Amino acid sequence: MARRYDSNPFDEEDVNPFSDPVVRSQIPGNASYGGSSFYDTQFNRVPQVTNSRLSPLPPEPASLNFTKDVTEDIPLGNTKDLKRKEKELKDKEDELRKREQELKRKEDAAARAGIVLEDKNWPRFFPIIYHDIGKDIPVHLQRLQYRAYLSWLGIMVCLAWNFIAVTGAWIVHAVSSTYGVQIWFLAIIYAIAGVPGSYFLWYRPLYRAMRSESALKFGWFFLAYLLHIVFCILAVVAPPIVFKGRSLAGILPLFQIFGKSVVIGIFYLIGAILFSTELLLSLWVLQQVYSYFRGTGKEAEMKRQLARSAVRAAI
Repeated sequence: MARRYDSNPFDEEDVNPFSDPVVRSQIPGNASYGGSSFYDTQFNRVPQVTNSRLSPLPPEPASLNFTKDVTEDIPLGNTKDLKRKEKELKDKEDELRKREQELKRKEDAAARAGIVLEDKNWPRFFPIIYHDIGKDIPVHLQRLQYRAYLSWLGIMVCLAWNFIAVTGAWIVHAVSSTYGVQIWFLAIIYAIAGVPGSYFLWYRPLYRAMRSESALKFGWFFLAYLLHIVFCILAVVAPPIVFKGRSLAGILPLFQIFGKSVVIGIFYLIGAILFSTELLLSLWVLQQVYSYFRGTGKEAEMKRQLARSAVRAAI
């Protein structure tokens, strides 16, 4: 059986555009495709096919999503502006350095002269005085100073409560109306004069004595603190010396107040307990400070300073 062979196995009508007789007839210099040269002999170039069933690929759309970082050149300004800003920063730095040196010079001069720069920091909600035991007082004296500080806070609480108790006694007529206003004004005077008086008379001298360990300041503290203890004794007892003693919430007026008003009597009882506690605390602080004063030789130093001062005054 004879095998049938394809005369031209490479002739693909559907793929090769030159297999179309119409296309082959349009090639210049070749009316037919049979055996003629593929190049144009006149122009010596590849012939252009005008009609083809293959359409050109559509243009790809421009994509706005860039996968790579694009570096943009940002202008940094003029060179003159940079130099001007650099000069301004340098001038400010020099000015701050000069201020810092001037402040350090003043602090050193104040320290040499014995002057301590104090910024008001107590109480925190309304600073009116300077108070910093942890910074100013030596470590071995801080516990003793805190006890004295507790004594100072104690007298303020006692005077404030005394004012409340006396005010209540005046309102409910637990005292005679003839001198009710007078004992109320006395309670106000105790509170107004006692709080700053205790600070300036004995607490601040002790604070400065602990900070500088000055013997003369210790002596002033002992004198003023003894007056403070005497006042505490009077407040605890409240003898009928002035206005029958009812201007102080002590023990003696307690029984009379209880007979007229139990509530105000309880107020006076609390006041007597507060004054008694303050008295015991003050005696303890006095004993502790005096023990330190004698143990460190400050007593002998104070006597020498007093003698020296007396000689100078006599001369």
